[in-house]
Amino acid sequence: MFNKFKELFSSENLLDSAFNTTLTMIEFDHKMYDASRRILRESDSSELPFDIKKTDRKINKYEREVRRKVLTHLTIAGTTNLVPGLALVSIVIDVERIGDYTKNIAGLANLHKNRLHGGMHETDLKAIENVIEENFPKVIEVLKTQDKERARTVLQMEDETSKKSDAIVNDMILHKDKSLSTSDAVSLAMYARYLKRVNSHLTNIASSIVNPFPRIGFREKKKSK
Repeated sequence: MFNKFKELFSSENLLDSAFNTTLTMIEFDHKMYDASRRILRESDSSELPFDIKKTDRKINKYEREVRRKVLTHLTIAGTTNLVPGLALVSIVIDVERIGDYTKNIAGLANLHKNRLHGGMHETDLKAIENVIEENFPKVIEVLKTQDKERARTVLQMEDETSKKSDAIVNDMILHKDKSLSTSDAVSLAMYARYLKRVNSHLTNIASSIVNPFPRIGFREKKKSK
């Protein structure tokens, strides 16, 4: 009996550890995003202050670690905390994908040597960047506090942010901004799409707080009156 209690106690610690690892992954994502954005948008150098590929590999390693810990917990404890465990496995997929997109932004900065300006879409581009910068700490907070109302503030910005991103991409394809070179237009379209995906994955994570497990990654279902 004592050994069984010990196994269950260890299992609970594993789930807590998996959760803390997930938070660490998001913090790494934020660091990667901020550095990648800065070298693309604020610098004429593509040199990062750290090895982004190494950091991305660390995130991938953490994802596997979270999966192992959740699996071990479920193996020992059965259905105890089944939904949180499954939700955590879903969340780390989004976290890992954010890392991939920030790595893509860094790769774009390496090809586009000069700082990238948004041309006629500079105001909207900055607005998208600001939303993402605000959402990183918000997502960490809502995971820690399970604050549904704060999670909804993340979800509420997705449509507007996506529309702005799509408008930039469409206008670059249609060559509506004659002030931009071909290189700038292509880079801007790719960057806008990467930003959209980063924000979408952050929104997916926030949705895990307001939605039941089957609806993670989807809009919150409105209650019928």
